[in-house]
Order: sequence, then C-alpha cells, then structure tokens
Amino acid sequence: MAGLLELFETYDAAISLALLVALFGIFLLERYPPEVPAAGLAAIFVALEFVSTEELLSVFSNPAPLTIGAMFVLSGALVRTGVLEALSDRVVAHAKERPVLALGLVLCATLVASGFVNNTAVVLVLIPVILRLASAMGTAPTRLLMPLSYVAILGGSCTLIGTSTNLLVDGVAREQGLAPFSIFEITPVGLMVAVAGGATLALLGRWFLPARGAQAPEGMTGTMAFLSEAEITGDTHVGKTLEEAASFGRSQVSVIAVRRGNKTLRGPLAELELEEGDRVIFSAPTSELLTMHEDDGLRVGLGGRQLPKEDLVTVEVVVSPRKSNIGRPLSRMGLGRRYGVRVLGARRHGQGLGSELGALRLRPADKLLLEGPGNAFQALEDEAQLVSVSRPTGRAYRRRRAPLALAALAGVVGLAALGISEIATLSILAVAAILVSRCIDSDEAWSLVDGSILVLIFAMLVVGLGLQNTGAVAILVDAVAPTIAGFPPFLALLTVYLLASVLTETVTNNAVAIIYTPIAIGLADSTGMDPRALTMAVMFGASASFATPIGYQTNTLIYGAGNYRFADFLRIGVPMNLVCGLVACAGIWWLYG
Repeated sequence: MAGLLELFETYDAAISLALLVALFGIFLLERYPPEVPAAGLAAIFVALEFVSTEELLSVFSNPAPLTIGAMFVLSGALVRTGVLEALSDRVVAHAKERPVLALGLVLCATLVASGFVNNTAVVLVLIPVILRLASAMGTAPTRLLMPLSYVAILGGSCTLIGTSTNLLVDGVAREQGLAPFSIFEITPVGLMVAVAGGATLALLGRWFLPARGAQAPEGMTGTMAFLSEAEITGDTHVGKTLEEAASFGRSQVSVIAVRRGNKTLRGPLAELELEEGDRVIFSAPTSELLTMHEDDGLRVGLGGRQLPKEDLVTVEVVVSPRKSNIGRPLSRMGLGRRYGVRVLGARRHGQGLGSELGALRLRPADKLLLEGPGNAFQALEDEAQLVSVSRPTGRAYRRRRAPLALAALAGVVGLAALGISEIATLSILAVAAILVSRCIDSDEAWSLVDGSILVLIFAMLVVGLGLQNTGAVAILVDAVAPTIAGFPPFLALLTVYLLASVLTETVTNNAVAIIYTPIAIGLADSTGMDPRALTMAVMFGASASFATPIGYQTNTLIYGAGNYRFADFLRIGVPMNLVCGLVACAGIWWLYG
C-alpha cells in the first residue's frame, strides 16, 4: 500500500485516473452517446477544482474545434452546390461501359476528396453511387462499401484538415509547446500509408470482404425517388433532346415517358426533341426535384396557385389511412383548388407508382412532396388528410455557385500551405465567404455542424487539462517510459502507434487523440525521441480505425447501409491496422530519422 501511495504522489492524480478509467468503461458500454459521459466528467473535474474557471474558459480558445466546425460547413457547401453530386454523376456515367474503371475512379476520387473535405460527408454522398456500381458490376455491395470507408479514412490521413483527429492532435500539441503542423507536413507519410492500405485491400479483399446483399435505409442517402412530371414552359429546353437538356440528363433522374397532347411517348426517348407544352414524366430524388422546380423553363408538379415564392413552403407529408383518401387519383383530391397546394412529387416505399402523377391512386403511408402556403398544411392536418408534416431532407442544388465553394476550399488549402495564415482563421473566413455568396443558407450551415462532436471535444480538452494539473499524465509517462526507453527507437514508435490504434477501436478517436497526445509528448521528453515523430504516430494511430464499425464515423455509416456484421470488420480490419501501422511508423522514421 505504501508503494502505491508513493506511485501516486497526490490523491488528486489517483482520483483523476480512476475517473478516466470509468469514463472509458462507459464509452465501451455504449449506453449513452459519448459526449454525455465526457461532459459529465468535465463537470466533475471542475467541481473538484482539478481545472480552474480561467482554465475552463481557455479551452474554448483552442483553434481545433473551431476549424472542425468550419470544415463541416465547407463540406456542406460542396454538397449543396452539387460538386460532390457532379463527381458521382461522372463516375456513374462510366459505370455502364467500364464498371471496374468507374470503381477505380470513385475510390481515387474518394481518396483525394477526403484529404480536403470532411470524409463522413464524402462517404454519405457516395454510398448510393457505390450501390449502383455494385449493381452494374454484378457484385455484392458489401464488397465495395467497406473499401469506400477505408479509402476515405486513408485519404483523411493525408492532410492536416482531412480528419478532425489530425486537427485535434495538432491543437493539443500546440498547447504542449510544439510548433504547429503545416497542412501538408504529414502528406508524405499519409500517401505511403494510403498506397499500402490500398494494396492490402486489393490483395486480401477477395478472401476477406463479405458477399451479401445490402440496401441503404430510407432517408439515409437522400436518394429515394419521387414520381413527378414537368411541363416545358419556356425556350430554355425547347428544341433540345432529353439527353441534351441538363435537368433531365442527370444520372439520378429517370425519364419514364413524355406526354405530347393526347399521346404518351415511351420507349427510347434520349433523342426526342422537346416542344413547348410537353409534359415529361420522371422520377428523381428530393434535391434534384427541387432543383428542377427552380428552373424557369419548367413547371413541375400538379395544381397550386400562383403566389410569391416567399409565401410558399415546401414540405414532405404522409398520407393518412382515412377512407376518403384511399384509392382516389391524386388529380381528383383537389389539393390545389381547395388548399392552394401544389403536388411536386409522390413516392411509395419499396414499390413503383405507375407512369403518371395525376393518375396515382393513394395508399396509406404514401409520401407527397408539397408546396403551398403554411396555413394550408395546418388545414390538411386538421381535416385528417395527412398524418405528419415535415421539412424535406434534401434541398435544391445551387450549381451556379459551385465555383465559389471550390474557390473557398482552395483558398483555405492554398494559403495555409503557403503559411500565409492559420488554418482556423482561413476556414472561418471561408465560411463567411460561402454564407455571403449564398452557396449555402445559414440555417443549413449551422445544422451541419455536429454539436455532439464539439461538446465531446471541448469536454475531453477539459479532462486532458485536469489530468495534467493533477500530475496524472506525468505518472503515466513515468510508468511507461522505462519500458519504452528499453525498446529500439522504431519499436518504441510502433508501440505508441499501436496503443493509439487499439484505443481508437474501442472508444472515440477524438477522446483518444486528446488524452494520448500529452502522454506521447511526455514520452518523447523522457526517452529523447523527437516529439513531433511521436505526435504524428498518434495522429495516424488514432485515425487508423479499420477493425470495428464503431471506431470511426464512416465505418458506422457503411455498417448500417451494408448489412455488415461486427466480425466482417475484424477479418479485413486487423490486417489493415497492422500493415498501415508498420508503413506509417516506417514513414515517420524516414521523415524524422
């Protein structure tokens, strides 16, 4: 007992370490979202005076969380302006003739995009693309979705802004006195790891990737298609073929038929020249449908009154099981005449809806995309015509502003790479620029900032500060340093990496980055190794989460979309972790000597 008390010079250090172990245990149980116990522990540290009020407030000046929030908004602007969707369109266009080449293109594009855009947003946009590619290639989606997530992780590790983990490690390292990492300082090692990881996937994937069917849950990818129709009303599309008309040539827009007068034209329609008054019947996801609705040369949907746009709202509604609704054609419900509502589209889960919007006979739980004055939807609910009213998950693309969104991101990357200003400052200025230029609306921008991640980050920064103040970090370093010091330098580096990797597979990577970075820097001071080398090992180790579906957000996304099992990640993920760990440490050793 006396020896134990000697090890812990103060009771505060023992208490703080015990609380940290308890926090990791709660993380593993997964009974609460990780930000909840983290915030609770931060509050306990403040209450026990492990962290003073001044230190608590200083945590909010850390540039890493601000940069992460700004990158969420910049990524959202690329989605809203259609940049990522345009990328997926090009890939799908090649899929019909050369599916294997298309797969290679989408994975290479994922690798590059994830280095500069939040990789969770990249994976979310590309999941439906991968599902269509799998269908074109005649292979199980489970053999492609996992490589998508892994490549996104590898791409995010190639730059400082590619993943929030890198930014957090850099932020904590600055507080420990290290010079800031430049945006491309880790890129040489990241590229080596990406090549090694890609080769491992290519070699082992044939045996270790599962082959099962998969279907993304409704609403997850935003690709559930509405049946709709659009009347050609202006000169914009007259004289063009359907293939030439940009609105109907998108990969996610499927033209079903064209009504010309009393005739319905079907069959091969790509070369059909459009005439004024034609009604094009098609299916499209929410974002594409709303984008077409804003086209002045098209009149989308049925019914409605001519009202100023500022007086109109767009909502998704669910049809109630009321008898008066069932079996009635949509055109005879009188939604436009009675309520001033325009029907933009309709969809039925898991089934087709026929070939015309007006002839659709409604069933309970059908979804309608409606536009009208706000009081109209209240009236519809009051009369039990609808079960629920909600805002649509998708929004119209603002493709004309895509160059502005790309320029904002390029400005952050380019100016940071040249050392002209800090990444945090540049990213905040870029957010201001895309908001002023209307690349994205402010309400949508703030909704894209994941508050739970920011709460987790700030809470864990408080916990990390408390561990330092109580001497717990120094105790851990003193306990581990003699063992590490006895290893050859490369093995010591590999040990630091593997411990970060193992912890990341079991608890949130952001928490590991914040707690483990000061320990790694302390080990550098005790063993005489370069602190930047060990800090970089923490960066890669905390990001390299391949062996579980809970260690990284992109793995969690494809876990739900791909009908995977936990063991699927272990089979391919453990070899990925080992190979990437060896290559990362070899690259760091080569870079720092």
